[in-house]
Amino acid sequence: MSFYFQIFIITLLLSAGLTWLVIKLAVKLKITDKPDRDRKIHARETPLLGGLAVFLAFFIVLYFTRGALLSGNLEPRHWLGFFVGAGFLMFGGWLDDKYSLKPIQQIIWPALAVASIIAGGVQIEKITNPFGGYIYLGAVSAGLIAVWLFGMMYATKLLDGLDGLVSGLTAIGAIIIFLFTQTAKYYQPDIGLAALILAAACSGFLIFNWQPAKIFLGEGGSLFLGYALGVLSIISGGKIAMALLVMGLPVLDLAWTIVRRIMAGKNPFKFADRKHLHFRLLNLGLTVRKSVLFFYAISLIFGLAALFLQSKGKALALAALGLIMIVIILLFYYLDRKNKMI
Repeated sequence: MSFYFQIFIITLLLSAGLTWLVIKLAVKLKITDKPDRDRKIHARETPLLGGLAVFLAFFIVLYFTRGALLSGNLEPRHWLGFFVGAGFLMFGGWLDDKYSLKPIQQIIWPALAVASIIAGGVQIEKITNPFGGYIYLGAVSAGLIAVWLFGMMYATKLLDGLDGLVSGLTAIGAIIIFLFTQTAKYYQPDIGLAALILAAACSGFLIFNWQPAKIFLGEGGSLFLGYALGVLSIISGGKIAMALLVMGLPVLDLAWTIVRRIMAGKNPFKFADRKHLHFRLLNLGLTVRKSVLFFYAISLIFGLAALFLQSKGKALALAALGLIMIVIILLFYYLDRKNKMI
């Protein structure tokens, strides 16, 4: 355990140091985000590119611990596909932060990231059937990976509206995966190490990203964290249900946003509005910190529950999470109608 503790502290300090440097770099390059009193609720111009610090800290430490990472079932090509995909996201995110790409241009980079993972040989061979046994995917694996990673990436992209929200949730999700890989039945020290490094990299960044944030993740960073968590949940044995329980509210919020926009005749993939759950919590009177802590609590509760639940239990927990989201949607629908009548 002392080895894991040392790696966590080293990664956290490296991430914090890199974040401090990236703040200076973003200001010098004038890659900043200006408040607009609509969706951007921060009070002052804030540097972007924060995801670059997390990306660098994560992969630098992965490189220097590569001996441990390659001691399991994963091959160098799997990690290379992971790295190349993340690189595409960071480059595309930099372009978007700098030049404000059009939606069709933005989606190129997540698509390349997914293609890199699949080309690297990452597969989901089977998923657990809640009613017993396994479901073997075969050729369907690539399609499921694409849907899963796109969902995770756009969930964290959508969620990146409050200081510390995405980085904190990713850290929680990575810690849950780490704990899962340390259990006797699913012992995978290589995946656990990678998850711990991701959690530490996010924690180091969170020092500067906690409200009031001194730096934001940026487009590439928000996509990268969803991508990284999504990939780790796959290579840890297709434990998608576990990641879904941790990121359940953001994923369900993404699904509801798409449905809501289609019903309104709008572009379902244009997420720039204030009707997302985290903004709704602010409208109810919660502070930014309390809203973020609400998400942390839900993710931590369901994530820890996933460690002790079998497949049927996880399915029931997912159903409970879905029910919570439905209640929240109905509550906000009622409040919207009530406000219109006033």
